[in-house]
Amino acid sequence: MKKNSFLILATICLVVSMNSCSSSGQKSDKNSTDAKKNSPEELIVRGEYLVTIMGCHDCHSPKTMGPNGPEIIPELMLSGYPSDRPIAKFSDPMIKDGFAMFYPDLTAGAGPWGVSFAANLTPDPTGIGTWSEEQFKKALTEGKFKGLEGTRMLLPPMPWFNFTKMKDEDVSAMFAYLKSIDPVKNVVPAPVPPDEM
Repeated sequence: MKKNSFLILATICLVVSMNSCSSSGQKSDKNSTDAKKNSPEELIVRGEYLVTIMGCHDCHSPKTMGPNGPEIIPELMLSGYPSDRPIAKFSDPMIKDGFAMFYPDLTAGAGPWGVSFAANLTPDPTGIGTWSEEQFKKALTEGKFKGLEGTRMLLPPMPWFNFTKMKDEDVSAMFAYLKSIDPVKNVVPAPVPPDEM
């Protein structure tokens, strides 16, 4: 009987020991996977993916008309409304009825809010080069101009309200990607109020 009890106890100890080894092995595998997932390179790749699928290029990248329609001008990617472009006068009576109009490359839009211009998202000081990640998050998820408290709200057509529940890790990835692209010096014009259109 003592021999059987000893064998049962030894078997239990062996099973517990094996379980503890395999669970600690899983833990270290999970940690190494997390570390890989959070590497700077992976973060930038994830950020590029998010910037692309969220349509940031639609408004923030100047375009030229190509054989397949509007094409991003690579050297101006994500630099916003080009500062050297003249600002068109919007006088269409439909705007007073609540309609909106856009420049052909979508970097500026006019509507009941006035005329707004897509911001420079490159890491140049004229873009987000001096911004903190917290400012970027506040602009993207709370609609605060330049991500600063006490500033105006972002104007249409910026759909910041679609991003209010964005996860911090996605905001970080987008910010890392935008900080990694080529800076473009471009001071985007200030918005034009409705009564000055």
